[in-house]
Amino acid sequence: MVRHDRLFKQLLSTFFLEFLHLFASELARGVEAESVQFLEKETFTDAVAGEHHVVDLLVRVRVRGIPRCVLVHVENQADANAIAEFPRRMFRYFAGLEARHGVPIYPVAVLSFERPLRRRPDRYEMNLPGLRVLRFRFRQVQLNRLSWRDYLRRPNPVAAALMSRMRIRTADRPRVKLECLRLLASLRLDRAKARFISSFVDTYLNLRGKERRLFVRKLQAMPADERENVMELTTSWKEEGREEGRVQGAAQIVLRQLRRRMGAVSAVQARHIEALRLEQIEKLGEDLLDFTTASDLDQWLRRRRPSPRRRNLK
Repeated sequence: MVRHDRLFKQLLSTFFLEFLHLFASELARGVEAESVQFLEKETFTDAVAGEHHVVDLLVRVRVRGIPRCVLVHVENQADANAIAEFPRRMFRYFAGLEARHGVPIYPVAVLSFERPLRRRPDRYEMNLPGLRVLRFRFRQVQLNRLSWRDYLRRPNPVAAALMSRMRIRTADRPRVKLECLRLLASLRLDRAKARFISSFVDTYLNLRGKERRLFVRKLQAMPADERENVMELTTSWKEEGREEGRVQGAAQIVLRQLRRRMGAVSAVQARHIEALRLEQIEKLGEDLLDFTTASDLDQWLRRRRPSPRRRNLK
């Protein structure tokens, strides 16, 4: 579950605008790209249950035609066991964020569990005799009710990733993986981003045995130019993912996120990050949402040491 949440948070933060264009296009068309600012983690306490909850992703944007900034709150729900209370939790987040910031809020929920398949509510209501006290709605993306076929021709890296988590018949798994990688290859992303999407797809469409053989047959049947591009994604980087490549790819994505958040990362900091182990880099990808200055990153790095295997790298 932790790895699942980490993958989705990294996907949504790395490709935030692409995610909006795919699932909230009306809002995305008005967003000023240069205004995107990822905010610190917001924590809410449920005094009754004695639990602490942290908002997954909170982004401040400017939207043309709206005089004040807008907060986009994106919440990934991977645990189907907690889905009954999820609409109420979305409302509580909304109410808390509105009270703290006093600006318009656009709430989005990504439901990424495999089951149940039935449609989940996208609102929280409170009604009493003679009075509708509350009707709160949020944008909902329930992946297991979306057909991957509807996203085949969408030139969007989020589509290439999330097709792997949509409604897929068991017999279609090899084809869907191939289509995810075909779409990814057509986007011509930089190597670090493409590696991340490829790893995301592998996590949810990890083929074995007969499925893998069918995937290879379908790959061989592709036109030569397409086949070459897809094979680069499936072999030179991921077959099945040389650790060095995974570490370098993860480090580059985290460095890009840090630069977007803080404006600059020193060469010393970058070398330290590139010398970390993969699990440390993934942890940094989560923790950096709390950073506001370069000193926050320095403090984080001082608590970690490069692995012995990589410590002597120049």
